[in-house]
Parts: sequence; C-alpha cells; structure tokens
Amino acid sequence: MNALPAGHTVRPPRPEDAELILGLVHAYTTAVIGFADYTLEDMCDELRRPGFDLERDAWLVLGPAGEPVGYATTNGKSGSDEVDVDVVSADPAISDWLFTRVLGRAREIGREGGHDEVTVDQGVYRDDTALRARVAALGFEAATTFHRMRIDHVGDVPPPAPVPGLVLRQGVDPAVRRTAHEVWNASFAGHFGFVPKTYEAWHEKRESKSTFDWSGLWLAELDGRPAGFATCTDQFTDENCGYVGHLGVVAEARGRGVAKHLLGHAFHLNASAGRVGTILHVDSNNPTPALGLYESVGMRPVLVIDAWRGRLA
Repeated sequence: MNALPAGHTVRPPRPEDAELILGLVHAYTTAVIGFADYTLEDMCDELRRPGFDLERDAWLVLGPAGEPVGYATTNGKSGSDEVDVDVVSADPAISDWLFTRVLGRAREIGREGGHDEVTVDQGVYRDDTALRARVAALGFEAATTFHRMRIDHVGDVPPPAPVPGLVLRQGVDPAVRRTAHEVWNASFAGHFGFVPKTYEAWHEKRESKSTFDWSGLWLAELDGRPAGFATCTDQFTDENCGYVGHLGVVAEARGRGVAKHLLGHAFHLNASAGRVGTILHVDSNNPTPALGLYESVGMRPVLVIDAWRGRLA
C-alpha cells in the first residue's frame, strides 16, 4: 500500500508524545491480551533510547481528528545485520503501510552497516492472531518464544542459602560494572537476537533507563572469578513487582547454583521492598536450561510472546 487512508497523516513522534502514544498502545494490548502491557516510563524511555533517530526510525500515524491510530519503530543492533521492528495499529491498512516503511528502513540500516541482507525481528503476542497472520504473509517465520514468568511473594522471603565460594558484589562500584559487562557479553553469546556491545554502549543504555539504578546490578564471583550477574529493576512497578531484566552465568560456572542464588537474592530484595512478586522473561529455546530453572523455584508463565523473523535482501 503506497498511501494512508484519506484524512490520515504521519509524522515522526516526539518525546512529548509519550502519553499520546501510550494511549494507543494501551488500547491495542488491552484488545489483544486483556490488559495494558506498557507504562509511561517504558514509553518515555523508548523515545529517548540511545541512538534512536526519531526522524528516520519512527512513525506516528494520526487519524482525521488528530488521534493516534498507528505507531512503528525500527531499532538496528550495533552495526550487525539484525534489526528489531515494532508495528502497532488495529487498522489493517495502516499496519500494512507501516510495515512497508519499517521494512524499507530496515533494509537501509542493513546497507548502512555494509550488509546485503538484513534479519528482521518482530515480537508478537501469542494471542495476537491478526499480527501473526500479517507477518506470516510478509514471509516471516516463528523463530523462538519468550515466556513472561512470575512468582508471587507472600510474607517474608529469606535470603538464599550460601553457596560455597560465591560472593555477590553490587554495581555501585564502577569496577564491578566493567566486569559485569564482560560477563554479560560472555554469558549471552549464542542467545537469540543477542549482539555484543562495547562497554560504553552497554553503560549508556543502562543509564538511559528510568527504571534502572546501578544498585540493582549484582555481580556473582565464584572462587574469586566472575561467574554471573543479574539486573534488578523497577520496570513492573505498575504490578508492584520487581523485574529481573537480565540474568546470565558464564559457561564454566553453570550448574553450580549461581543462577539459582542470584534469583533467590532478587526474590529476597523484592519481597523486602514490599513487592508482591518478581517478573522476568526467558527464551524457551535458550541454549541453557533457564526455563526449567525458573519453574523449579516456583515461577510460572503468565504471558507468551513469539519472535517472528524475516530475512530481507
């Protein structure tokens, strides 16, 4: 489709549009999954994320009365051939128009990075049958599945039992941050959609998140060597839950209780802060048995999001 429906206009979004766009996202997610799955903090953070060029990488479609009816973004990954896209619109015609734009921009990002082809990923709620059909028609295929996991905290949650040789260090120390970055790159290598970052880019992204504080970064050392890390954030305060944004363990330390200890530490911190639960996301095709670990400590899946992937020339 080469034109928007009559009476519709498009422009780049601006940071001050956060509440306007959030209303569109809330209406869309409520219709699809039954609740509003985004917060104003999430939206504000998205519009000011490092490297996000609003003029080239985002589109806001307005209806005849100026109401938001479509929103889409592209997000290139550190010069790689991978680009994340996201299209939000309940109107099939507007959704198709936006997909034409984001896929065209994804190709541009690929060429700018020296790639003849580009890999494009779009997240789709399992219950979003319309979007699933749309991306399938574009030639995308389901690539992996992410489960949103949750555990509820009732009363006090004790700290985890000590693991011999395991020490946790907090990210308020800049030296801990640098080591945690190295562990992040090492522990997530080979995971779906992962592209390593320089320390500067990784640090900048953490700093840009209004829900993150360096006191929520925990580095695990086992027998004096870096073994794993976790980031605990306030991303789900609308549900009065803590959020484990990342949890990784280097290959040589896996199977020794590091991940379970970091999880238990997060549960203890969240419950002590008055949170009623802890949330995280996990790739069901994770090269490590992470899903089984989370289920073993009492977490349960509450939402399913599929990643659909296409390859464009």
